[in-house]
Amino acid sequence: MENEGAQFLKDQYKLHTSPEVESAAQRTQERTGEKVPQKPAAQINNFLDRLMAIANHERPADWRSGQEQNPDRGIDAVKHLLHKNYIITSPDKQPEIWESYWENQRQLARAQGHGDIEVTDQMKEQLAEVVITDQESSLDKWVDYLASPDAVYPDWLKYYAIRGILQLGKYDKEKHAFANRTKDTVAPFPDLNREALAYVLDTIGKKAKQETINLEALTPEDQQKFTRLLQGANFGKLYVWALEKVTPADAEGLANIQGEWVKYPQSSDEGPLVHSLQGHGTGWCTAGESTARTQLQGGDFYVYYSLDTTGKPTIPRAAIRMDGDSIGEVRGIAAEQNLDPFIAPIVKGKLTEFPDGTAYEKKAQDMQLLTAIDKKAKAGQPLDKTDLTFLYEINAPIEGFGYQTDPRIAELRSTRNVSEDIRIIFDCTEAQIAHNPQEIDQTTKAYVGKLEPGIFDLVQRYNLEHIYTSFPEGKIRREELTIGGKTKDQLKQEIVAQGDKINSYAE
Repeated sequence: MENEGAQFLKDQYKLHTSPEVESAAQRTQERTGEKVPQKPAAQINNFLDRLMAIANHERPADWRSGQEQNPDRGIDAVKHLLHKNYIITSPDKQPEIWESYWENQRQLARAQGHGDIEVTDQMKEQLAEVVITDQESSLDKWVDYLASPDAVYPDWLKYYAIRGILQLGKYDKEKHAFANRTKDTVAPFPDLNREALAYVLDTIGKKAKQETINLEALTPEDQQKFTRLLQGANFGKLYVWALEKVTPADAEGLANIQGEWVKYPQSSDEGPLVHSLQGHGTGWCTAGESTARTQLQGGDFYVYYSLDTTGKPTIPRAAIRMDGDSIGEVRGIAAEQNLDPFIAPIVKGKLTEFPDGTAYEKKAQDMQLLTAIDKKAKAGQPLDKTDLTFLYEINAPIEGFGYQTDPRIAELRSTRNVSEDIRIIFDCTEAQIAHNPQEIDQTTKAYVGKLEPGIFDLVQRYNLEHIYTSFPEGKIRREELTIGGKTKDQLKQEIVAQGDKINSYAE
């Protein structure tokens, strides 16, 4: 790690005197027999090296079993440690923390017209599970991203980001600030915006290196405000600043898809690419200089810009990052970096220019179909069998370009009457959908229920094709496998002829 990074953490947190750093030094001495120098930089570097070693879990194989270890084992260990120390505990461990939350739920129900409700033990258990799960998943997104190849930041900046996010509670729009996170905070951790994070970490990196920070794009007033924020180097305040400067394009502007593709060649200067993205709310980590530099080292980078109000192509809408001669990823500016509702045809057309572009065609087509269904639903138009078969992913999963499943799928399904949709999809009546083995007969078209003893005999007898433990997530697949045609000795002879060996277990 660079000495300026260690110096920054020393000045910002007095990290060299913390118990965790002292513990890491003691652990290193126990393992190596060598004492870590008392210099703050050496102590901090050793701590971060130990932390990264746990996260990376670099040992290639378990010496006892000879089996490859789970590559996520190290990250899982980090998550477990963070969950233990920073996720709100269950109601049975600290009931006093939760009582105000239960009261808040009662007031919320009353405000929504439900009257005075009793928060039962079962409701408390369910509500607590949601709170804890949301906190875990929102924190895990930060850990997963900072541990991924996309986060091309030095270890000290990753530590700065994680330490900063662990202190942030709910965002207050009126105060333009995050609340401080305490042991009784029930809110999830802040959303991860890769572009805003890149802006913060790039700036802090330059501050630590005492490099010039270009503020020409800011007004004089904003320059003064940002300079003050930078002096304090408070992650939460800088992240708010970056989030509010990252303003997504409005829906009306997105409807205009006229524009052009721009190619940024491999190994070219990252400056023009970064400058074209910052301030447009893409959510892409490429808006950070270090990330853009690394990505351009790996291959060409294409960005589609639609026309702004002056008729110039300046609004980034989609990106294609190359990994050598292959497509590395395709990203849009919608939620979770999916394509926005209007740009899919543009991207689909561009993909035909690449040798492996056909692999991305289904994703582009799926996004177009999902957008069409979303429009029909919002207009109050009925969805037909084709629409519903696609929406419930009966024949194939819906694929998009984002890091997560397109949120519109869950949103659309949540508004539907599932029982009615099943009847439309399978062209049947309610009586033709069985929910227990006793209801299955020659007229049955689908089974949605538990896999009770004897169920598969009935499935085979009546040749049922559509079997679900729950709809649509619990689909049971039926496959036919054909084996045989050769004797054991013939198979052994062919295996040996290929240079393979047959151990006693396989024999």
